[in-house]
Amino acid sequence: MEKNNKAVPTDEPQINYRGIKAMPFVIGNETFEKLGTLGTSTNLLVYFTTVFNMKSITATLLINIFNGTTHFATLLGAFLCDTYFGRYNTLGFASVASFLGMLVLCLTAAIAKLHPPHCETKEIGNCPGPTPWQMAFLLSSLGLLVVGAGGIRPCNLAFGADQFNPNTESGKRGISSFFNCPLANIVQVIVAAVKKRQLKLPEQPWLSLFNHISTSTINSKLPYTDQFRFLDKAAIRTPEDQLKSDGSAANPWRLCSMQQVEQVKCVMRVIPIWVSASVYCIVLVQQQTYAVFQALQFDRRLGNTNFDIPAASYAVFNMLALTISIPIYDRIIVPILRRFTGKEGGITVLQKMGVGMVLAIITMLVSAVVEERRRTLALIKPVGIDPRRGAISSLSGMWLVPQLSLVGLSEAFTVIAGVEFYYKQFPENMRSIGGSCLFVGFAMSNYLSSFLVSVVHRTTAANGQWLPQDLNKGRLDYFYYLIAAIEGVNFGYFIMCAKWYKYKGSGTSVHEVDKGKMQSEKEKPLV
Repeated sequence: MEKNNKAVPTDEPQINYRGIKAMPFVIGNETFEKLGTLGTSTNLLVYFTTVFNMKSITATLLINIFNGTTHFATLLGAFLCDTYFGRYNTLGFASVASFLGMLVLCLTAAIAKLHPPHCETKEIGNCPGPTPWQMAFLLSSLGLLVVGAGGIRPCNLAFGADQFNPNTESGKRGISSFFNCPLANIVQVIVAAVKKRQLKLPEQPWLSLFNHISTSTINSKLPYTDQFRFLDKAAIRTPEDQLKSDGSAANPWRLCSMQQVEQVKCVMRVIPIWVSASVYCIVLVQQQTYAVFQALQFDRRLGNTNFDIPAASYAVFNMLALTISIPIYDRIIVPILRRFTGKEGGITVLQKMGVGMVLAIITMLVSAVVEERRRTLALIKPVGIDPRRGAISSLSGMWLVPQLSLVGLSEAFTVIAGVEFYYKQFPENMRSIGGSCLFVGFAMSNYLSSFLVSVVHRTTAANGQWLPQDLNKGRLDYFYYLIAAIEGVNFGYFIMCAKWYKYKGSGTSVHEVDKGKMQSEKEKPLV
């Protein structure tokens, strides 16, 4: 008895939950990575066009590709984290890479030989571009930032959540994601379903399907759902399917449990919502790129002084709106909504995402109206001439505040709800990958934005470009109206997906009725 009593406590301390004490380090790491990468990417537009002498279109495409690759790298980072290295090691390596990336980028500005010579006013239009090795040095810094963001962003949320004791059995949590490959389960279910495609689906699959649950799993038990029913065939047990002594399938590529199938369904149900969220993020991309170019041709003087607000600094209003709106929503709006809906969060996460999408449409409409007014005043009442871009409008740059505040408010709904949605709807052993979905969505939106900019630029070239170097000669407002229309169609698609979606752990009513029957069936021996 003494030996047994000693064995239990030796296993318990393997997981040391630090709780709130660890949060300053987790939040600090995330904050400084965001300050470095996102803060830099906003100013890179100006940096590329003024220091590296790139054209606006070239700089925009490069920024979009950089941002897209940065976000897409989170999927690879999450996979490596959950499969091989673990969150702590991944975060450590990525933090070093992020630091080195910022260091190399700073060197491109500090050392004259690492960027093209300064372009004089009389040389505008014929400015020398970067040499191949200067471009290679610049891209190496961006590559290191990509590696850093790819490791930090998907792992930090899950790493922070791991610091709190979930009150599960001691010891099981320690193998959460260090020695398994959660993506293998998805492939196994698909392969097994294809192999058994000729089989007929049972009438009561929630009773008939093979449903072994491993004692070491960290995933919650899921009820049967009647979506993607073709995957159910992976859990149909045939005479050829053998079992191990613990009741699990001897060949997981031929027979999967109903729990594995439901976990795959969880992932597949998320995909349509993810597609819509990716299209939504096009609005965020435009407010990070062309809003900066707009600012360059606004009157950016602060009051009656000669101080010009840096064009990229207007992005602070986006961050302020996001930061201020979150506690207001959480402390004031949610309690009010809770009284009417009876829901803990006031409204569901999908409803919250929908509100943000509506705000995104309004953002683009407001942006178009402001740009139309800016362009008109620049043509009839300029306050100066920018040798690189053209006439500067007499309209104050503070007119950018409404659209930037609206997009920040939109992020507070859709992006924050998206983080919660992916974290809760993915299986527990895939939460790092779930966290990366948000950033992969950002990646897709950056690539889509680059594609959209390229198509519009080429299509409108014959009849007057919408997106020229000098915005006064183009129609950026038309481009904003186009994005608003795209977002309107996307919102309709999102509504259809949201109505169809079933939250993880929710079964249909008939399954609830049959719960008692299901329990009694479990007592019967297999024939």
